[in-house]
Amino acid sequence: MATESASTEAVGPSITSEETAARAVQKRYEGLMTVRAKAIKGKGAWYWAHLEPILVQSNDTGLPKAVKLRCSLCDAVFSASNPSRTASEHLKRGTCPNFSMPPSTSSGSSPPRPISSIPPPPSNQHPCTSSSSGRKRSSPVSSHLALIESHSVYTPPPALGAPHLLQSMPTHGPSIVLSGGKEDLGALAMLEDSVKKLKSPKASPGPVLSKDQVESALSLLCDWFYESCGVVSISSVDHPKFCDFLRQVGVPPILRNVLTGPQLEARYQNARADAEARIREALFFQLSTAGWREGGIVSVSINLPNGTSVFNQAVPVLTQAPSDYAEEVLLDSISVVVGSSAGGMNRCAGIVSDRFKSKALCNLENRNPWMVNLACQIQALHSLLKDFTTDLPLFQSVASNCVKLASFLNTNSSVRSLFHRYQLNEIGYSVLLRVTPVTNSWKLVFPMLEDILTSARPIQMTLLDESYKPVSTNDQIASELAEMVKDMQFWTNLEAVHALVSLVQDMAREIETDRPLVGECLPLWENLRCKVKEWSSRYNLDEGHARKLLERRFKKSYHPAWSASYILDPLNLEKDASGKYLPPFKYLTPEQEKDVDRLITRMVSREEAHIALMELMKWRAEGLNPLYAQAVQVRETDPLTGKSRVTNPQSRRIVWETCLSELRSLGKVAARLIFLHVTARGFRCNTSMTRLLAAHGPRSDRAHKLVFVAAHSKLERKDISNDEDRDGELFRIGDDDDDVLHDSFGDAPSA
Repeated sequence: MATESASTEAVGPSITSEETAARAVQKRYEGLMTVRAKAIKGKGAWYWAHLEPILVQSNDTGLPKAVKLRCSLCDAVFSASNPSRTASEHLKRGTCPNFSMPPSTSSGSSPPRPISSIPPPPSNQHPCTSSSSGRKRSSPVSSHLALIESHSVYTPPPALGAPHLLQSMPTHGPSIVLSGGKEDLGALAMLEDSVKKLKSPKASPGPVLSKDQVESALSLLCDWFYESCGVVSISSVDHPKFCDFLRQVGVPPILRNVLTGPQLEARYQNARADAEARIREALFFQLSTAGWREGGIVSVSINLPNGTSVFNQAVPVLTQAPSDYAEEVLLDSISVVVGSSAGGMNRCAGIVSDRFKSKALCNLENRNPWMVNLACQIQALHSLLKDFTTDLPLFQSVASNCVKLASFLNTNSSVRSLFHRYQLNEIGYSVLLRVTPVTNSWKLVFPMLEDILTSARPIQMTLLDESYKPVSTNDQIASELAEMVKDMQFWTNLEAVHALVSLVQDMAREIETDRPLVGECLPLWENLRCKVKEWSSRYNLDEGHARKLLERRFKKSYHPAWSASYILDPLNLEKDASGKYLPPFKYLTPEQEKDVDRLITRMVSREEAHIALMELMKWRAEGLNPLYAQAVQVRETDPLTGKSRVTNPQSRRIVWETCLSELRSLGKVAARLIFLHVTARGFRCNTSMTRLLAAHGPRSDRAHKLVFVAAHSKLERKDISNDEDRDGELFRIGDDDDDVLHDSFGDAPSA
């Protein structure tokens, strides 16, 4: 009790002193408000029209703790101890950027006017001209240097949505050209800036941020730099405009050696620890490698059973790597992940890669029978396009005709002028058509086809124009091209080839976004077969050639795991007449059924092989409990894409580890198969980052850490998009969309 009383007595005086101080502060504030109110009515100092007293409260007690003066012109905050001195230093000396000096009767107290505010001499008076009455020449004041209006000096444009400051600046008559021309405007602005700094050495105070706010802002800014690795250069922190921006928002400048030093090291250690912890929690994983075909940087990442991915490393590959080197890189990557623990290699359920399907991947799979090594299906579809380009007669015929047509329109000067005139009239611009001498590369041919389709009407009007007839009479090629353009079959075939390439490209982009699992490969290729069949019917073409090439590419890409995972994935179960949910064996060919048996027996031990096949028979006959099957197959609409997607993708694997636990041997195979991805994606680096990664010594070490931090963050956000691709989409926005975008910026409130 005595202790409590003593404590109360100790606290009491403190509270009393705080309340006394608060009352004094409140009284000071009220006094200043009274003085300001009188001044505004004309009974006080002029500066009170621009200085406003504000009351600052304590964060702990909520009591007033100080009185400040706020400039209503620029929102700067000052001490209220001496308002007169504050007005002199902030307003009269030119520190406030928005203050104009009021007229004063005392010439001695007026600050010097800037050069640009001195009015030029009248246009009808010359400094060396005498008056008609014989008086002296005009005053020397009229003979000053060449002048220019202040609003003629270059000023950076204001932010979108903010009122233009130049609109409120007074004009001083017509501007006079300086002897050095427009280049002198910058020097004049610099001269005035120097005069202003000499008048008021103290810089205008920017926004006042607390220490925590500054640290938080710098941390977020560092994160943005790291996560934009490969797009935003670290050296851009030294850009003058960026430094000016930081000063404007009250954040101190960032040093490059800090970004690439302790800050980078701390974030790298955090990202590395997080990645290793996630991998340790998983019983097995899939290694994903992308970038082998580009010959720059190979990105190695880890796909985990829970659907997430973590970055592992970036390996510089300056040339097309041989198969044995790829095997070494893949084995080293697995060793880094699993460490030196016994049986650690068994944790690697497989590899997905965009190259080496028939070499490195097969060799590793043969030596490690528990592995399932898959080829990236995005690359498989691109290879299918290559097959169409080289082996589809229709493609070769259309490409050859388009090369002739585009070359002729580009090289014949009279025809080119006519063509450009029609382009301007029909599509709003004139441009040469893209031409490629190589007709066996779809990546080169497709842009040419797009150009010709875009300019289809200008091309037709050009070759049907009266002025083209003399050209076609004297030139056999011109005559043949005119007949070709008149033939609607040419345009039908052109549209057909363009549609076929677009069809496969769209599917490649779709699976890059959706990231299908191995059990979805058979339905994916069946869907492609249906689309090719629809394509041939639409353009009245023989399906045989395209279907033959499609089946050839399917066989090259096929892996037995496609069939096994398709059968074991509960998402594919079908309800029969008795109400059971059974695996869809009826869609497999006899050879694919054998693949299922062979793969399952390969992935388990010799002792378990017979048990696994017996469990497969039970799975085929009984399937999954209807309630669990329906729960696994519940779907929802993606709010972003509008597509139907599985609500709980992980349940496909989890049911094998829980309610199907009696199928132990088969369940182990199913769990390792179902989560495997069939697309390899990687972190893309720009040229400068690739050069740094390929370097040696400390530069390379920092670059690898920077890439790791950026890639780890990107995978954590499940962001597979590329900034350069998004920029391209932004600049492809049509005129109407661009107007909407402009309006949205224009309507935005100013900060």
